[in-house]
Amino acid sequence: MALADVAAAVAASGPVSKSTSRFRWGLIGPGGIARRFAGAVRHLPACSLVAVAGRRRERAQAFADAWADGDATIAVASSIPELLARTDLDAVYVATPHAFHPEAVHACLDAGLPVLCEKPLAPTAAQARAMVAHARERGVFLMEAMWTRFLPVYAEVARWLQRGAIGELRAMQSSFGLSNPFDAHHRCYDAAQAGGALLDIGIYNLAVTRWVLEQAQGRCPDLSSVQAHAVLAPTGVDQRLSAQLQFDGGVVAQMFCAFDTVADNSFRIQGEGGSIVMPTDFWQATRAALSTAGGESVQIDCPFDINGFEGEILEAMRCVRAGQIESACMPHAETLALADWMDGIRRQVGVRYPFEPETP
Repeated sequence: MALADVAAAVAASGPVSKSTSRFRWGLIGPGGIARRFAGAVRHLPACSLVAVAGRRRERAQAFADAWADGDATIAVASSIPELLARTDLDAVYVATPHAFHPEAVHACLDAGLPVLCEKPLAPTAAQARAMVAHARERGVFLMEAMWTRFLPVYAEVARWLQRGAIGELRAMQSSFGLSNPFDAHHRCYDAAQAGGALLDIGIYNLAVTRWVLEQAQGRCPDLSSVQAHAVLAPTGVDQRLSAQLQFDGGVVAQMFCAFDTVADNSFRIQGEGGSIVMPTDFWQATRAALSTAGGESVQIDCPFDINGFEGEILEAMRCVRAGQIESACMPHAETLALADWMDGIRRQVGVRYPFEPETP
């Protein structure tokens, strides 16, 4: 379905408030990833960014000034409570560093405001479970912003997997490596901010691994074994990590993520009768290739309608307007399963955050 058709369907589901049919977003954490969110919102019909909150007011003001659309200004708040005291918000996008997600999300849920929260939903599985439980108790929408699941190319790859184009699934290999020089105070390396390659970028390897299994087999089978290895930064977080995951039924997945390695960033899916490859930047892929032993060879290009974030934003808006508390495309159970996997891998490689309770 084209972007305009999806947006029209969202708008047709009815206004969130009596005063306006536009969907009004608040934003917590005006950092780098928030710019991509704001860029998508600016070009989506029937929604707007109306307020932003940051720990440093001057930074929040600069963000608001940069993303104001025409004559419409974006209000600025110096704290989360100040933002949540507003009466003109329909939902909030949380884009703070990972360690601060729980505080922001719990505050929004207490205020009865739906939340789209950047991945990972929380640094630990225990925190993620508490956030999901809170959303369910309050009856308020909550979704982890796993935008990859909503990209057009993934819809095409899903069709290949569901029709068995490569036969029975056998294996997956994925890499996500980039050059991010060590800085002890940067969120990627700071343990107090839940840094580390796994939570920041390796979550995509794991999320797509689960997604492929779900499309090919109808569900993600249980893990039978996980072998993980990491090189730790001086701050104690993982700067480079690899893992092999073995699943009940025999499928194996190998993943690699790193802040100190430039990789090809591909995702390869191997079946008994062929393969599917997303050759570059798989987490934001626009291209995929299918090759089978029977001679079928297909390459597809599926560009973004805006910048790739539009799919998850439209899904969140649709769910909120429909009165749902979770998305069927990125349900709470999926978020919690990912959190459990990451907890287990971190334990294996010896990464522990200072805010985690001691384990016996």
